[in-house]
Parts: sequence; structure tokens; C-alpha cells
Amino acid sequence: MTRRAVAVTAIFACSILLGSCSSQPEAPAAADTTTTVPEAFTKLPSTTAVDKCGPQSGTTLEDGVLTIATDSPAYAPWFVDNTPSNGKGFEGAVARAVVDKLGYNADQVRFTTVAFNDALKPGPKDFDFDVNQFTVSGDRRENVDFSSPYYAVAQSVIASRGSKAAEAKNLADLAGYRLGAQTGSTSLAAITDTIVPTTAPREFATTDDAKAALAAGEIDALVVDIPTGFHITENELPGSVIVGQFPRPNAVTEFFGFVLEKNSPLTACVSAAVDALYADGTLERLATEWITDSADAPVLE
Repeated sequence: MTRRAVAVTAIFACSILLGSCSSQPEAPAAADTTTTVPEAFTKLPSTTAVDKCGPQSGTTLEDGVLTIATDSPAYAPWFVDNTPSNGKGFEGAVARAVVDKLGYNADQVRFTTVAFNDALKPGPKDFDFDVNQFTVSGDRRENVDFSSPYYAVAQSVIASRGSKAAEAKNLADLAGYRLGAQTGSTSLAAITDTIVPTTAPREFATTDDAKAALAAGEIDALVVDIPTGFHITENELPGSVIVGQFPRPNAVTEFFGFVLEKNSPLTACVSAAVDALYADGTLERLATEWITDSADAPVLE
């Protein structure tokens, strides 16, 4: 197994053990409960049944069109060139693979921009599914549906090379520093709930804003998911380093899933497509191609 794909291996277990990651239109699963996983969540519908998911199924906002949303900017390594429609980057490639599984052609797909927090709000959506590193969590499932998970990830801490924060050996060492993360993210929740800093963390509208604050010395450390952390330290902020990663019980701590409108008729279809991509090895292949996620990064207990 490559180090870059290490976080993919537990995904299918989540789709079985956390059946509530995806909810069915007629009987949404209660938050944080284990349920029997419907067959549609564990294998792609037969060729005949694809009509129930594809362009003529009536399951999308606009007949014959699949509308996919993400935020802007769309960051690497999840997307490439801030262009979600090009099928590049890990999430861009996974989204394209889901499109193919559901039977849509490229000219039947439309991309739209939706802010991260707006996608998670309750109520009607102007997209069919949104892909934007959304961590599946119980409170979010109260407002939206999630597909089966397509990636498992841990959080990481970035600091400037040579700084005192970069010398931290555990989470408690970071509590006295000025920390920052994107607003509404699980990275921010990791700061407040796990590190419990003595000073309220800085919240940023975008990761770009947070990176700029770290570079300018306005914060001492930045918390992001570990693939993003490696991309930042290796490609964007040469003077920064990965201080370490949060502990990973059972090798993972969080799962990413597509977001859909609550009780969407498309949820089971997208989940089936994701599960099929796990089963045929596509998810691991794409993770290996696009993501650096090292289990060897120091663990901050």
C-alpha cells in the first residue's frame, strides 16, 4: 500500500458500519446510529436499474442534467487550476467517475459555485450534489444528506519553520499559541474541541486567507486536513512545515462524503456509485495519483 493512499483503505468499512452516512428519502437514518445498509449503498444498480439514477430518472433538479457544486476557489490537491469541471485533482476525478457510473455524458453535467457553509444549511438546494471535503457528522446530517464516504482523513497542524509552534510535540503544547482555520470547518472544530486553546482561534473565510495570515505571522499555526497540509508545505508556503497530525483511532478520524439535499432521491444512487468505485479499486487509484497523506507524519497526542 502506498503512503498516499493509506487513508482510503477504511472507507468501505465506514459505508458498512456507518450506514447513516447516507439516508434514504423515505426513512432518513438517525444521526450517529448504526443501521442496516440498503443494498443500493453497497453495489451499483444493474444495467436496467441505472435508468432510476441516470438522465431520464427524474432524480435531478433539471431533467437530463446533473448539477454539481463546489466552492471557489477549488483548492489543490482536490481540484486542479480552480476548474472542477476538468476532472483533475482527487475530488474532481472522483466526481467525474461518479458521473460516469450514473450514466451521464459530459454535456449533461453542469458545475456551479456554492460556498462551503451555504451547502450545509437546511432547505432546498440549487445543486444535485456538492463535493468540497465535507466531513460526515451527526449535526450536519440533520440538515443534509451525505453519500457513502469516498475518503478518510485526519487533521494536521502547519507552522512556520523554526518557530516555537513548530516544535510542539503534542496537542497540549499548542494550546497557548494563536491558531487559525477556515470558518465552519472540522479543522476549526478540532482546534476548539481537541486542542482547547487559551485564546479563541482565528476564523478565515478561505484557506487562502488563513495561509496568508500564517505567512504574515498573524497566527502561529494553521489547522487543515493533512492532504491539504502537505500540499501547502510542499508547494505554496516553502517556509512552513507539518508540525504533526491529530491522532487517528482505527487509522482514520474523519470521512468525506458528497452533500445532497435532505431526503434527495439521488442519495442512494450517488452512494451506490461511490461504493462501486471503492469495490473496483478506483478510489484508491485516484488517491494514489492525486493525494499525499502520510501516516508517518508525527502524531500529536
